[in-house]
Amino acid sequence: MKQLLTKWTIFTLLTLGLFSCSKDENKITFLGGDAPVLSANRSGIIPLTFLTRDQEAIRFDWTNPNYKFSTGVSSQDVNYILEFDTTGSGFTTPNMKRVAISKELSVSFTQSQINDFMLNQLNLSTGVTYNLQIRVIATLNNDNGKVISNTLSFEATPYAIPPKVAPPSGGELFMVGSATPGGWNNPVPVPGQKFTQITPTLYELVVDITGGNSYLFLPINGFWGAKYGGLGANNSNNPNEDEFKPEGGDLIAPATSGRYKVTVDFQRGKFTLTPQ
Repeated sequence: MKQLLTKWTIFTLLTLGLFSCSKDENKITFLGGDAPVLSANRSGIIPLTFLTRDQEAIRFDWTNPNYKFSTGVSSQDVNYILEFDTTGSGFTTPNMKRVAISKELSVSFTQSQINDFMLNQLNLSTGVTYNLQIRVIATLNNDNGKVISNTLSFEATPYAIPPKVAPPSGGELFMVGSATPGGWNNPVPVPGQKFTQITPTLYELVVDITGGNSYLFLPINGFWGAKYGGLGANNSNNPNEDEFKPEGGDLIAPATSGRYKVTVDFQRGKFTLTPQ
């Protein structure tokens, strides 16, 4: 009987060992991937002009990272992000442009798209030549297996485009509403509620704001026939930053009362309120 039990114990251990080996052999292991090789159809300078804005500026191509698992090369879809930044920033600029691309191994941009990246994302100035650096990042799902390509460098000079919203012809701008110290009284008190013109399309004002109340921008003090407000219904805007238009609806202020810098950018068609 003792000998029979011993044989049964040995058989059980061998069976468990074989099962464990089989289980280990079936485990799928990620073995990594190759960094994509990024290339472009031009070098040196990316041409940008308003007259040729709809023409192709540049096309980028890159190689497949060929992600590998213990079962072979992955058949999963790969996600790519093309990053644009100014040279020397090390792809750490807060306003860096990131373009998500699914599966494809190339992408083309028009001159107006590159110009928009530089002006409205990187916040660069028109008529100034900048050095740009561009790279592509490849990942699998959930950012697994991240690999980064080589970096390409270019020069580009963004061009001026017509402002998204026409600025006041008189070069003046005022703020009115229950969110301001002067309330809805029009004309508004000056200079307290009169903006400073920074550029032909940029205006700034530091003012005390009553949280959760409404306001508008006026190009002419004391005149209700012209105004700038929100794109949607009254008080439906993002309180901290949003787009605006002529004859728009009332704008809602941030919920917290305090002193704010109000920036109105006609070039981009956006306003911002920043606590001071």
